[in-house]
Amino acid sequence: MTRRILGDQPTSGADALDPLLTVVELAKILGTSERHVRRLVAERRLPFIKVGHFIRFSRRDISEWLTSVTIIGWDKKYGC
Repeated sequence: MTRRILGDQPTSGADALDPLLTVVELAKILGTSERHVRRLVAERRLPFIKVGHFIRFSRRDISEWLTSVTIIGWDKKYGC
């Protein structure tokens, strides 16, 4: 295993770190408010990373989370 200094270019896609999303960026992606994103974090319903006192989100974690909460075959009586 080779050591890399943070900031070096990765040798393969698997070694690359995902750019982390902010609350504002994630809210825009999800089409929701920043307040709603913060509520999901407070309720531990959304995967997040703490960087000091900042909250950040991995694109890969969010993608997996979206897959896990996607509802398929929702009954029409519920309006979908």
